[in-house]
Amino acid sequence: MKIFKTIHLMQQASRSARLGGLRVGFVPTMGALHDGHVSLVRAAKAQCDVVAVSIFVNPLQFGPSEDLAKYPRPFERDREMLEKESVDFLFAPAVDEMYPERAITYVTVEAMSERLCGRSRPGHFRGVTTVVAKLFHIVEPDFAFFGQKDAAQAAIIRRMVRDLNFPVEIVACPIVREPDGLAMSSRNIYLSREERNSAVVLYRSLAEVQTCFERGERSTAALVEAGKHILAGEANVRVDYLEIVNPDTLEPISEIKRSALVAVAAFLGTTRLIDNVVLG
Repeated sequence: MKIFKTIHLMQQASRSARLGGLRVGFVPTMGALHDGHVSLVRAAKAQCDVVAVSIFVNPLQFGPSEDLAKYPRPFERDREMLEKESVDFLFAPAVDEMYPERAITYVTVEAMSERLCGRSRPGHFRGVTTVVAKLFHIVEPDFAFFGQKDAAQAAIIRRMVRDLNFPVEIVACPIVREPDGLAMSSRNIYLSREERNSAVVLYRSLAEVQTCFERGERSTAALVEAGKHILAGEANVRVDYLEIVNPDTLEPISEIKRSALVAVAAFLGTTRLIDNVVLG
C-alpha cells in the first residue's frame, strides 16, 4: 500500500492508474476504522481495479462545541487494517495541505444541507460537501463508496455530484451492525458501558417503525409516534430527532406512498449517534 501525504502525489498515482485503463474506487474516511469501513473497502475492491482510501479528520464539519479535538486518530492501527485489506493507495493529508491559508471557497447543497443533522449541526454538511468535492478532484475516482448509516450525507453528496457534473458514481453500502443491532460508528468508543447498553434503543425504535409499516401503517405521524414511544423507554437517551423523509430530497412526507427514509439521532451522555432504515 502506497501512502501519500500530498495532493500532488495522490493525483499523480490516481491519474496514472486511470491512464492505464484501471477503474479507481474511493473510500473517504475520517479514520478510527471499524468493520463498517472495511465493508466499503471490500465493496470497492469487488467493483474496481484500484482502491484508494483517505483518512482526514475534516475540521470544517465539526461545530465549535463538537468533538474535533478528541476525535480518535489511531493512524497506525488504521494503516494496518487497510494493508490487511490490500488497499492500493492511502491518502492522509494534513489540514494545511487540504485547506490553504485564507481559503474562502465552500461547496453547499442548498436546503438539503439544513435538514436532519444539518438542522442541529449548522454548517456540518457544508463542511462535508466541501471536503468531498476537494477529494473527488484530488483522487478522480470512477466510483466512491459511502455507508448507508450516513444516509443524509450520501443523498446530499449524490445531489452535489449530479448538480456539479462530477464524473463519479456514488455507491451506498448497507449499514454494518453489532450483534445486538447497534450501527457501527467510530463514536461508539465514547460510550460508557451503561450508555452502550442503552444505545441499542435507536435500532429498536427503527425496528418498531418498520414493523408498523409492514403491518400496513402509512401515516408518518403514527410511525414516528411508534418509534418515539420506544425511545422514551430509555432514560439515558436524549432524542435529537426521529423523522421520516423522502430519501432523495430529505423533505418531510406525511404519508408513505413509495420509499421513505426513517432517520434517528440521539445523545447518550455527550455522544451523538445516528441510525436509519429505508421503508418500501
